[in-house]
Amino acid sequence: MMDLQEMVDELQREAQAAVLAAKDLDALQQLRIKYLGRSGVIREQYKQIGQLPEEDRPLAGQALNKATKMLEKLFDGRTEALTRQAEQDKLAADSVDVTLPGRVPAGGRQHPLLATMDEMIEIFLGLGFVVAEGPEIEDYYHSFEALNYPEFHPAMAEQDTFYITDDILLRSQTSTVQIRAMEQQEPPVRIIVPGRCYRRDTVDATHCHTFYQLEGLLVDEGVTFADLKGTLEIFAQQVYGDRCHVRFRPDFFPFTEPSAELALTCTLCDGKGCRVCSNTGWLEVGGCGQVDPNVLAGVGYDTERYTGYAFGVGIERFAMLRHGIDDIRLLYSGDMRFLAQF
Repeated sequence: MMDLQEMVDELQREAQAAVLAAKDLDALQQLRIKYLGRSGVIREQYKQIGQLPEEDRPLAGQALNKATKMLEKLFDGRTEALTRQAEQDKLAADSVDVTLPGRVPAGGRQHPLLATMDEMIEIFLGLGFVVAEGPEIEDYYHSFEALNYPEFHPAMAEQDTFYITDDILLRSQTSTVQIRAMEQQEPPVRIIVPGRCYRRDTVDATHCHTFYQLEGLLVDEGVTFADLKGTLEIFAQQVYGDRCHVRFRPDFFPFTEPSAELALTCTLCDGKGCRVCSNTGWLEVGGCGQVDPNVLAGVGYDTERYTGYAFGVGIERFAMLRHGIDDIRLLYSGDMRFLAQF
């Protein structure tokens, strides 16, 4: 019996030293398994009781029970201490040193395309226009018929337009909002329409299937072609400076008559001629013209009393000219290396 008692005492000392030396909860758990597990040291000692003389067995059992309770209490106490220490270490790691200089978070930037659009809108607001909006999913009437398109105009073909049904489509130009605005109000009408458009274009450096336009419409008494050119000249010089001028060349659009191609002085070469402007000194940015009387009559306006002008420009083209961007795909790439430059 004395041999077993001495063995139990030695076991307690050994376990106590190991438990107090454990540095973390994982190491402590391994020790618990070693000493108190189903195949642990204490369980093996219980198995040895059957080999003792019958009169020594009760005392041996009592000694092992006492050792087991002592070890359980030791393990529980050490577990609590290590848990408390782990929490304190975590708090220390997460604490903030208020004496350190503050860290300025990275600020977001407006996309160059939307920044350009906002700037263009502000200029026209200063000229007395108001912003109008319309649906991007349009019907055939507002997209073509009300805009005086002939029945078999190429723009209505499937290769140019995204059709959802025979009568429903994704708008290919913001000119559809001209009709909706005039249907809802009597002259004078002075609106700009910024928004997305969709065409079945092959994506390359200068074309994309999704793009932004800025449409303008003014209808009132005595509106002339000279008013149109003067408005666009002021707009261009507000964006690019006094050295920028506009050029009109004859063109055709079903909803304007007369119609013109709108070009600006090439800002990359100051009109001297370069690769981007094909050495002409001018860059085409959109179309414009006097509103066709058929369009005005279609919404119930008195064509003997009212005239108007309309224009539409590509916002991507203005953004590319403003920032020297030579590929429209960069604007839609989502590449943060590109966007961080603006």
